[in-house]
Amino acid sequence: MRCPFCAHPESKVIDSRPADEGASIRRRRECLACHKRFTTYETMESLPLMVVKKDGSRQSFDRNKVLGGLIRACEKRPVSYATLEAIVNDIEQTLQSQMDREVRSAQIGELVMDRLKKVDEVSYVRFASVYRQFKDINTFLDELNKLLEDK
Repeated sequence: MRCPFCAHPESKVIDSRPADEGASIRRRRECLACHKRFTTYETMESLPLMVVKKDGSRQSFDRNKVLGGLIRACEKRPVSYATLEAIVNDIEQTLQSQMDREVRSAQIGELVMDRLKKVDEVSYVRFASVYRQFKDINTFLDELNKLLEDK
């Protein structure tokens, strides 16, 4: 890290502490040449995750879209916002750890349904009915029967 005052390439770390709720590290440094102090922030580099839609188009992953779908599915249900946030965090972490920079929207939908099934079955059926685009009552009943068999 170059000193912002004299451009000397070496400095020593005086103090380190977490910043942004642990998302980055704040480091207080001192230049070894001019002895002036400055602050740096260190954050983990994350590569953008691209979602491949059903029609083949691509767009960047938006956790707010996933959260919005979960909120609609859990409307008027006893599911806390913190639980929904945890589901979105878990899905995002799962996708980031796969090291694939592109993920199909169908995979995201399956991850959401898998987690919703464990949290609230009514919300799961609501999400599945929109996600899987149930055409009639029979496909809806088939999904309900699968859910009952899993119990």
